[in-house]
Amino acid sequence: MTAARTITLGCRLNFAESEAMRALAGDDTIIVNSCAVTNEAVRQTRQAIRRAHREAPEKRIMVTGCAAQLDPEAFAAMPEVSRVVGNAEKYQAEAFVPARHPGLEPGSTFLSEGGKNRWIPGQARDDDRVMVGDVMTAPVPPVAAGFLSRVRSFVAVQTGCDHRCTFCSIWQARGPSRSLPYGAVRDAIERELDAGAKEIVLTGVDITSYEPGLGQLCQRLLTDLPQLQRLRLSSLDSIEIDDALMELVAGEPRLLPHFHLSLQAGDDLILKRMKRRHSRAQAVSTVEKLKKARADVTIGADLIAGFPTESEEAALNSLRLLEDCDIVAAHIFPFSPRPNTPAARMPQLEHETIKARAARLRSAAADRRSRWLDSLVASRQTVLIENSEKGHSDGFAPIHIAGSTRGDMGQAKIIGHDGDHLIGIFE
Repeated sequence: MTAARTITLGCRLNFAESEAMRALAGDDTIIVNSCAVTNEAVRQTRQAIRRAHREAPEKRIMVTGCAAQLDPEAFAAMPEVSRVVGNAEKYQAEAFVPARHPGLEPGSTFLSEGGKNRWIPGQARDDDRVMVGDVMTAPVPPVAAGFLSRVRSFVAVQTGCDHRCTFCSIWQARGPSRSLPYGAVRDAIERELDAGAKEIVLTGVDITSYEPGLGQLCQRLLTDLPQLQRLRLSSLDSIEIDDALMELVAGEPRLLPHFHLSLQAGDDLILKRMKRRHSRAQAVSTVEKLKKARADVTIGADLIAGFPTESEEAALNSLRLLEDCDIVAAHIFPFSPRPNTPAARMPQLEHETIKARAARLRSAAADRRSRWLDSLVASRQTVLIENSEKGHSDGFAPIHIAGSTRGDMGQAKIIGHDGDHLIGIFE
């Protein structure tokens, strides 16, 4: 049976999970793996569903992921949707079979005649439109793993979150933190490497909460799998980076030197109101330790603009954090009040203020990134090409090498940049 098509929104964990779900449904199905990190992400999920239906009206559309878990009835009410599948059910084959067209029995027939598409319906049935259970009591899921462009593979090591940041609803969609068994993670990575992956990215909701420690996990993987030559980490909670991981940063070149930190703000009062567990000084100190451990470390970060009660001085503290933490890859999110979160009940800023502060942060971040790319011209970088002559350096600088093909890897001389990508040639 040909696998289903997937449409994935949101985080790297979603990409890994989408690949794992593809085999659970046939090619008559589109699986939309949704995101709920912001209101905009939910809007984009709805937009993706409608677009998928327009492009392939004969397909059954199954919606899963965090947005579907949090508001299943809203997605089930969309006429394009065949079924809504919860995060606790999405690895169950029975959740996808039969994947019926909205309001139609599985045996209904799709016809295309004279350029017009129509269904010959069976008896309408709505009792299985929603299959969403309780994620708070769900068992540990299997290890999800999947390729991006058949070169880099995302492997889930953990899901869920035990923290309660006031702006975040993801813990409600994913449940408590659960670490996946080491043996299953190792075996999944080995399969991905055997299938041709050249780089493994460990991913999850909060991977620094991995038990008994993310550093120990990485150490074991790199010891047990000598063929694992490129190991990358997805987003990290800076306060949870352990000593074992710091040791690897300092002494293990197979651990790639780009670290994306979930910083969110650069002002202590706002961090406290966010219920973050680090201070501004601790964030800066973590970056200093990473860069002291390895000179070529690069830093990415998530930052929220316009959090409730944020003063102009607090906003400027976040702006200054770009320099203080040497952030070269900033993901800027205008604050978006998520339902059933404490931050949604706090005094909100005006939309135009949020928009302006996000734009200011993005502009400053883009300037820093451009200066970083400038600094790499005339250097030599190890590069992995992912697709369309484009790839990334070890420090996650995007790079274009004319004439290269997917999977090419080696030392490249950097001869310039176009504002978005370094321009290089393989030596």
